[in-house]
Amino acid sequence: MQALPASIDDTLARLREQGYVAQRELATTVFLALRLQRPLFLEGEPGTGKTEIAKTLAALLQRPLIRLQCYEGLDLAAAAYEWNYARQMLEIKLSEGQRSHEELEQTLFSRRFLISRPLLQAIDPANPVAPVLLIDELDRADEPFEAFLLELLSDFQLSIPELGLIKALAPPIVVLTSNRTREIHDAVKRRCLYHWVDFPSAARELEILRLRVPGIEDALARQIVGFIQGLRQLDLYKLPGVAETIEWSRALLELNALVLDPATLNDTLGVLLKYQDDIAKVQGSEAARLLEQVRVATHG
Repeated sequence: MQALPASIDDTLARLREQGYVAQRELATTVFLALRLQRPLFLEGEPGTGKTEIAKTLAALLQRPLIRLQCYEGLDLAAAAYEWNYARQMLEIKLSEGQRSHEELEQTLFSRRFLISRPLLQAIDPANPVAPVLLIDELDRADEPFEAFLLELLSDFQLSIPELGLIKALAPPIVVLTSNRTREIHDAVKRRCLYHWVDFPSAARELEILRLRVPGIEDALARQIVGFIQGLRQLDLYKLPGVAETIEWSRALLELNALVLDPATLNDTLGVLLKYQDDIAKVQGSEAARLLEQVRVATHG
């Protein structure tokens, strides 16, 4: 396990060592969340690097990453814990006539019959090292699920009626993300440090690309960034994020592209855009117009 960053500059440097180019505002929020032992709530468009922050923190601090992927219908049994009913039934059959009802009940509701899910795993006092807990895409879960999180986010503990209170010896590093498909309740936000993760500027996206796709030619990298920055000005259903920038760049390298040309661009739009309506809107004349703008800008 590595020590926490000593300053905001140290946070910026150590994130970059792991391939994450952060703005100073984000690095400040991350630094404070680590120092104050507060959950970090990141909101923003898909593909802007919110999930990657948790993975990067786990790597640079050398801590295990526990991920809870949220979805509609997520409940306490899938997120925190559930009792192993099959083992409990077997224990009842094996204990018939051998133990009193009180003794059997005490045995059945012990840790031996408890199945730990991500939330409970993250605060297990038996953890040798406090992990990084990623609660990803919280906006996908139903609103009532947020109430389950309040105790954990405030006190890093969970109350299990049959067993009692389970509390972390050392607080996990908690990162929550949301793509803002719906609003998250204020009660959750109040327990966290908040940061909006926006699409990067052209300069920062170029820096990210050079770091994450080593060997890419500078001319091609500049054209890629310029084209994607232009795409984000269009009215598309799903704007390409940094993840798509990196993926498209790697695809172009596989095709031995040195510069963007109309044919290669149109043939590979499916790597960059994920909806047919968006591809149809960009393909052809719109792509040619954006490409011409990029060429003028990069040669001007």
